[in-house]
Amino acid sequence: MRLTTATIFVLTLIPFMVTVAPAEDLPRLLIGYTEGRNDLPEGQFFNWKTSRACVVQADGQGRRLIAPELADKDDSWTQFAGWSPDGSKAIVLSLWESPDNAAWERANRTFRMTEGWLVDSCLVDVRSGSTVNLTAVDRISIYNTGLFYLPDGTGFGFTPLINGVSRPHVMDLDGRNKRDVSGGSQFAYGYSASPDGKRISYHENYQIYISNADGTEKQHVVTGNPFNFVPQWSPDGEWLLFVSGEHYNCHPYVVKSDGTGLRKLADRGGYRGVVERLKHPDFHSESSDVPVWSKDGQSVFFTALIDGRVELMASDLNGNVTRLTHSEPGTRHYHPAVSPDGKWILFGSDRSGTMQLYVSHVDGSSVHAITNVPENSCAMHGHWQPLSKP
Repeated sequence: MRLTTATIFVLTLIPFMVTVAPAEDLPRLLIGYTEGRNDLPEGQFFNWKTSRACVVQADGQGRRLIAPELADKDDSWTQFAGWSPDGSKAIVLSLWESPDNAAWERANRTFRMTEGWLVDSCLVDVRSGSTVNLTAVDRISIYNTGLFYLPDGTGFGFTPLINGVSRPHVMDLDGRNKRDVSGGSQFAYGYSASPDGKRISYHENYQIYISNADGTEKQHVVTGNPFNFVPQWSPDGEWLLFVSGEHYNCHPYVVKSDGTGLRKLADRGGYRGVVERLKHPDFHSESSDVPVWSKDGQSVFFTALIDGRVELMASDLNGNVTRLTHSEPGTRHYHPAVSPDGKWILFGSDRSGTMQLYVSHVDGSSVHAITNVPENSCAMHGHWQPLSKP
C-alpha cells in the first residue's frame, strides 16, 4: 500500500502533575522515558545535559526521576533504556561528555567517541533506588549501550565501542567475563537475542546478520538494499522485523529467522524515518523512529507520512495497512511501543505543540496523555514496564 497525500530544568519539572482522568482498564504498570530541554540554541550537547530518566504510571500519575544521582557530575545526564524481564529494575544510561569534545564534534559535524565520553549501562531497583553499574566492572570501553537481559537468564548482552567500533558483547550477571560475539564484525548496531536465546541478530555496516548466540555460523540476510536497520525478533522468534531501503527512505520489512521469506510490509510515504527533537537542529540530533511488533507477533506498528502528517500505522504480516491516527497538518507521531498485555500502545506526539507521550488502545482509540513537560522540553523513548511473572 503506497501512502499519499539542565539543573534549572530539573528543578522546575519536579512539581508538575499530569491532570488526566485515568482509564479504569489501563494496566497498572510504570512507563520509563526520558525528558529534557529541546530549545537551547547552543547545540545538542547543551540540550542533552538536561535529559533525565523518569518513570510515570500508565495513567499519567506519579512521575518521578530515576537514579538522579547518576547525573550529579557536571556535563552528565541520564537516559531511560529498558527494563529487567520482571519489571523490578530499570536500565538507565549514565552519560558524560567533556565540553571540549562536544565543541570538537559540533565544529566537525561528526561524533568522536574514542575520547571525551563516558557512557555506562546501569541497573536501578525501582523500589529501593539502588544502582549497579555493570559496564564499569572490568571496563572494556568508555562507551557502553544497548544493554539487555539474555533470555536464558545467564547474563547480559550489550554493545561497547572498541577503539571507536561498535561490537556486540555478552557478560555474566555480575558484569564480568565480557566477550565479543560479533563474529569479527565491522561497525555493528541493533544487537538483540531471539526469545529462546539461541540466536542473535544485528546490523553491520547497515546489513542484517543472524548468528548463533556465540557469534558462530554468521549469516547475511540479503535484501538488495544498501540500508538495513535494527532487526527485532518476533515474540515467537520466527521472524525479524527491520527497516530496509535507502538511508532516510526505508520501510518496514520482515524475514524469517532462517533468512528466507523476505517481504516489504508497507511504504512510509516519504517519511525520513527519524524524528527531530530539537527546535534548533544540530548535526545529528534526529532520533531513529523504527517499527515494533505487536504482542502476538501478527502485526507491526510504525509511523508514515500522509499528507504532511507523520501518523501512527499498523500492518499485518500480509501487508494490510491500517491508519490509527488522523491528525492536523504538521503533526508528528514517533516511537511506538506496545504494552505487555498487547492492548495498549505508547507513542510520542507533538499534537499539543509540545512533544509528549500518550497511551491509546492498539486501534488508536481512547488516547490519554501521560506526560506534561513544558513547551521548551520533550518526552522521548517510552518503555513499558514488563508484567511480573508469578
